[in-house]
Amino acid sequence: MRIILYTGKGGVGKTSVSAATGLLCAELGYRTLVMSTDPAHSLSDSFNMKLGAEPTEICDGLFGMEIDPFAEIEENWAAAKDYLTTLFASQGLDEVAAEELAVLPGMDELFSLLKVKQFYESKEFDVLIVDCAPTGATIRLLNFPEVLQWYMRRLFHVERYVVGTIRRFKREIFSVPLPDDAVFDTIQRMYANVDEMRDILLSSQVTTIRLVLNPERMVIQETRRAYTYLNLFGFHTDAIIANKVFPEEVADSYFSEWKRVQEAYLEEVEASFPNLPIFKVRFYEHEVVGIESLRKMAYETFGDSDPTRIFAQDEPMQVLKDSDGYALVLTLPFVSRSEVELYQKGDELIIRIGNFKRNIILPMTLARLEAVGAKFVEGKLHIRFADRRGAQRKAR
Repeated sequence: MRIILYTGKGGVGKTSVSAATGLLCAELGYRTLVMSTDPAHSLSDSFNMKLGAEPTEICDGLFGMEIDPFAEIEENWAAAKDYLTTLFASQGLDEVAAEELAVLPGMDELFSLLKVKQFYESKEFDVLIVDCAPTGATIRLLNFPEVLQWYMRRLFHVERYVVGTIRRFKREIFSVPLPDDAVFDTIQRMYANVDEMRDILLSSQVTTIRLVLNPERMVIQETRRAYTYLNLFGFHTDAIIANKVFPEEVADSYFSEWKRVQEAYLEEVEASFPNLPIFKVRFYEHEVVGIESLRKMAYETFGDSDPTRIFAQDEPMQVLKDSDGYALVLTLPFVSRSEVELYQKGDELIIRIGNFKRNIILPMTLARLEAVGAKFVEGKLHIRFADRRGAQRKAR
């Protein structure tokens, strides 16, 4: 199965691009599903037909769906949600507030994304196109499995053991309700599903991310940051889609200056992403809505190229060995040395860039060594590991 995730700044047209890509895949003979995980669904509007929470056939070989996050929460989080609601209510919160707090931030989007794993395992489709939320939310969502893994490694087994021990005493002495095995089973099942989903999303032979942008300064800046963060978390980006580009035939004096500015920004995009193909989508004279408009967009965008191809395969993270030891190499363009905080704690390497932090669980080869230095070389962060004893270090 081939999985393609589209994301970008809000309003750049990623839903239209997702829908057009899905249509072209279907016309090339792939059984294709276009799925929206954006809470503000607009996939139905793009296809100009009602889509539901289950795959709906749009045309021959093409299906679409807009996930119902509330249904996904009820299916995947019911036992834990009931316990947390009871817990919060026991502390004096009213029932409505307790129920709201029982659904942790980001759970709706997380369970929506778990549908990726479900369809991957079912083999019902050849291609899955995912219309994601805007970049900031998508990056946090894609990093959620690693964050959850960090907590589960440290807390889950300990907490379950402690609660099991406490249950041996009389429950009457506790004013706080204790979770039962169903709650822990729900959390463990979610953890296992999220962990497996993470492996699918990180597989460069299965999943790639495509960043949609408009040739505008703020959008390009956000796209650069998104590309850096996606590399930081190990995800593979294989293409840039430059949407709403004025066509060559624009001659109106009102738009001539806009066209000149766009051309300069497009040169900047090409210079910023030299290793990625850039597909240009022209600014149409009408809304891109319905099958015919989407078909036109798809063929003008991809031409003779198969959109299921993996257009670039640059590895965002590598472990290299040389005569001096080992180096962990991360592709982090658009970042200066002063913006990176880096330190090691046991078998973890913690990297912080801006508002994002990644806890990398080191492979055994590196975990027994220590990070002794780091440097930037042509947009790549080289972190050197050596067999040196000493306290925790911090490198910048």
